[in-house]
Amino acid sequence: MSLPTAPDLSPAQRTEIELLARGKQAKSRALRDLGLTETPEAAHALLLRAGLWDESRTPYADRLGATTQPVTLSVPDFTDEPRLDLTHLSAYAIDDEGNRDPDDAVGIEALSGGLTRLWIHVADVAALVPADSELDLEARARGATLYLPDRTIGMLPDELVEKTGLGLHDTTPALSISLDLDEDGNADAVDVQLTTVRVTRLTYTQAQAALDGAQEPFVTLARLARASRDLRTQEGALSIDLPEVRVKAGPDGAVVSPLPKPEMRAVVQECMTLAGWGAAIYADDHAIPLPFATQDPPQREVRGSGLSAEWARRRTLSRTRFQPAPGPHSGMGLDLYTQATSPMRRYLDLVVHQQLRAHLAGRDPLGGKDVAARVAQAGLNADGTRQAERLSRRHHTLRFIAAQPERVWDAVIVDRRGPQATLLIPDLAFDLPTSTPAPLNTELQVRLLDVNLSTLGVRASIV
Repeated sequence: MSLPTAPDLSPAQRTEIELLARGKQAKSRALRDLGLTETPEAAHALLLRAGLWDESRTPYADRLGATTQPVTLSVPDFTDEPRLDLTHLSAYAIDDEGNRDPDDAVGIEALSGGLTRLWIHVADVAALVPADSELDLEARARGATLYLPDRTIGMLPDELVEKTGLGLHDTTPALSISLDLDEDGNADAVDVQLTTVRVTRLTYTQAQAALDGAQEPFVTLARLARASRDLRTQEGALSIDLPEVRVKAGPDGAVVSPLPKPEMRAVVQECMTLAGWGAAIYADDHAIPLPFATQDPPQREVRGSGLSAEWARRRTLSRTRFQPAPGPHSGMGLDLYTQATSPMRRYLDLVVHQQLRAHLAGRDPLGGKDVAARVAQAGLNADGTRQAERLSRRHHTLRFIAAQPERVWDAVIVDRRGPQATLLIPDLAFDLPTSTPAPLNTELQVRLLDVNLSTLGVRASIV
């Protein structure tokens, strides 16, 4: 049977098929009349073949209920309130090149007795987004910022990023978490304060060059991060080292590039982990309910090395749970933990800030039941956002693959289930099933054939 071209479809048929492709309708009379399966994937395939959708179009956000409309609510200005002036201390917001929402920065302060105060400054988003405000309700409904390869749809308005982003103005209000650390990375004291900071923005490449050049405070930050990571490893923290990539896309094509991993990336990540630990300790000491992040121990111990071992370790990890009372986070190797450094991008981080701010202002924070309700609602909405991101990344990765059909890719066998194996292509951070008797960690070369965007499928042919 020959499929219709675009002119063969009536406006009503086109509307019906597009709705189904976007997951908006359970049945499609138009597809049924054409003798096609009534599924979103079949509708997507027909729209591509008819030339009504091009290959850059992704329907996954619509299917999963993740809104792609920007937030247009108005944003208030900061009001005057007491803040600790830290503008005399250097602070650095270190991000990937092109980052548009700088929400955290790091710095140090030398103390007596061999202690170093690590400062993690976070954009004071909660100052402009109080609990149950219009902006708060909108952010809660979204759960998180939606990062797609071709665009970003913020959880909060762009105007808020402009007002609160660290390093976007000469000085910026912040909510700052401090940890007084000894030479071995142990915390002598933690605190949370409202501050005013002066922040310099750097890329990871620039920060790494400063570290390689033995410049402060980057040398001290790296030393503290290594000590902290060693302590967490002794407590059972797992570090999964699998390939990561950046996927960028537009109407003319997609590009997948391996994500560099300079030491400063790990340093910043460790500082953000310490910030979450410090915020959790502070909240526990002051009986403040937060969305505490907890995780059960791994289901089993994985020995060995190589990509297959890293793949297996990741599969043993339980899902992180959020609850209003503290508990251990096994994967982090911490007795209590919360996520506190991305209130622009993750709703539960914003709740953490709202709760801490209420305490600092002498107001009663939300009770545990209210925090649990926010965890449930935001988690449900954020799940759809994260799944839409994952499927959209796969879609555009397949576009990148399809544009170079003769390319031979290096691959590694990372998992086996009887005769079936899982191939991982490190340059794409892309996995797919295949049939091969090759043992784990075998390095192969493959061609990727028969790309199908509507089903997100592709076939590997071993060279």
